[in-house]
Amino acid sequence: MPGMEMNYCSHCGQPVRRGIPPGDNRERYICDNCGIVHYHNPKIVTGCIVHWQDRVLLCRRAIEPRHGLWTVPAGFMENGEATWEGAMRETLEEANARVEIEGLYFTVNLPHIDQVYMLFRARLLDLDFSPGEESLAVDLFTQDQVPWDELAFPTVRLALEQYFEDRAQGRFAPRMADIVRDENSEVGYRITPIPG
Repeated sequence: MPGMEMNYCSHCGQPVRRGIPPGDNRERYICDNCGIVHYHNPKIVTGCIVHWQDRVLLCRRAIEPRHGLWTVPAGFMENGEATWEGAMRETLEEANARVEIEGLYFTVNLPHIDQVYMLFRARLLDLDFSPGEESLAVDLFTQDQVPWDELAFPTVRLALEQYFEDRAQGRFAPRMADIVRDENSEVGYRITPIPG
């Protein structure tokens, strides 16, 4: 069970054990005292590739991880919101930017850290943006101006490379990528169009 350890049941406080519950096929944390099976599922990160004419909006991170590096506005989805609502909220929080969602664009699976990124294409509604609490700076960049060597995450680099490639072709198909690590901690990836 990569990425998390659990010692006690969050329902009754008694010790838990690892095991495969009846009717399941994966190891879970099980509380023998109250019978609760604890399911831990991937976290959803949602955000926007915000564009204005031929430029994209990037935020310089004011928080860890990757303090001082550039990224698209994105963050963990909250309970009670849709993915696109979370993307708009994160964009407003990190860049004080108002956007119109144009559609789901890039989904990235990161099974080695139990995360899924869902990035939407979004049109910037006006130029009244500024750094939010989690950003040191916010700015618009053309493809040549993007600080490619200072991007915070491989997911962002992949999404931006694909975005500019699709922009040059004049069409945006939804894409999916898998970022995987092998035994040597080498990062590899594959990008495929979403079927349909």
